[in-house]
Amino acid sequence: MLHGKSALVTGSLGGIGFAVARALAAQGCAVMLHGLADETTRAQRAAQLRAETGVRVDHHGADLRDPEQIATLLRHTTETLGGPDILVNNAVVRSFAPVEAFAPESWDAALAVNLSAPFHAIRLALPGMRRAGWGRIVNLASVYGLFATVNRIDYVTTKTALIGLTRAVALEVAKTAITCNALCPGTVLTPAIEQRLEAEIAREGIDRAAAEARFLGARQPSGRFVAAENVAGLVAFLCGPHGADINGAALPIDGTWSAGR
Repeated sequence: MLHGKSALVTGSLGGIGFAVARALAAQGCAVMLHGLADETTRAQRAAQLRAETGVRVDHHGADLRDPEQIATLLRHTTETLGGPDILVNNAVVRSFAPVEAFAPESWDAALAVNLSAPFHAIRLALPGMRRAGWGRIVNLASVYGLFATVNRIDYVTTKTALIGLTRAVALEVAKTAITCNALCPGTVLTPAIEQRLEAEIAREGIDRAAAEARFLGARQPSGRFVAAENVAGLVAFLCGPHGADINGAALPIDGTWSAGR
């Protein structure tokens, strides 16, 4: 379905990002993996995906806090794979603290990675998409872009703004075959969530089932984690032919979490 296309997926060495890369590769799309892991780890992940799908896969370790490195990442993608025809802005940083105790450097890092990096990547990818007459941009926002929570000022702010960025870009490309959408996942069992569960198990002396029930009970009425593969499947759908008329949307995939808000 996506044979002949190429995709850049930021933050794609694990979790949702790797699931997205895998879903696109399974459709025949060449993929540029990205992450700050060492060269060996990046190469191993690329080799894994290449072996699973048979598509062209490369990797890059750009620091998304630096616009010059973002430009290098986009150039490398174009020179290696072409395009990118598909851009998935998934990379994220986050910290936890009340506003008055929030470290300024953590705030600056979140603005750079979670919001400015998608802007720069879109800015640099759009001219090629316009020339090609086709493109797909998917921004990984969050349910916390739809409503707020405490002690996560950086995440709530940047994810909310990312939805605004999505809508603005969508309107600018509305008369083309380019789309820009945001996904708003609920709680996915990513490595970051796994660490939080393990910390709660150790702190509270409870078992895994109890920790998961407590964690999800305050969030998703479904009582289960959102599957990374399902988020990835929605990305693949948006990039396919049936996604052509979905543009400027902020799509929840959250086990009814936002439905009760």
